[in-house]
Amino acid sequence: MYVNGFVLAVPEGNRAAYIEIAEKFWSLVREYGALSQVECWEADVKDGQTTDFRRAVKAEAGEKIVFSWVTWPDKATADAGEAKMMEDPRMEAFSDMPFDGKRMVYGGFETIVQKEA
Repeated sequence: MYVNGFVLAVPEGNRAAYIEIAEKFWSLVREYGALSQVECWEADVKDGQTTDFRRAVKAEAGEKIVFSWVTWPDKATADAGEAKMMEDPRMEAFSDMPFDGKRMVYGGFETIVQKEA
């Protein structure tokens, strides 16, 4: 399994708008081979001594941290899906996001341990 992970800061008042965008995003990534999408809204994010989620995304007062990920069967599927999405005209719906995308932290990860109950 391959995972695209994201951490971002969303103004607290934009929660509903963020959920709406996340729902639209799922429709697109699922079509291009994603297995799952998880969007998590800050409930208990503590400040660290050296670094933390807030500092990583330069969160400002009134912003909540979102931690999210999309799973794919493998990196090849993720890369192919991303390439197709970038050509898809529906991506224009994501031009006006309810957060500052310049402060989003993201990356791709290969799964090395996975446990499920």
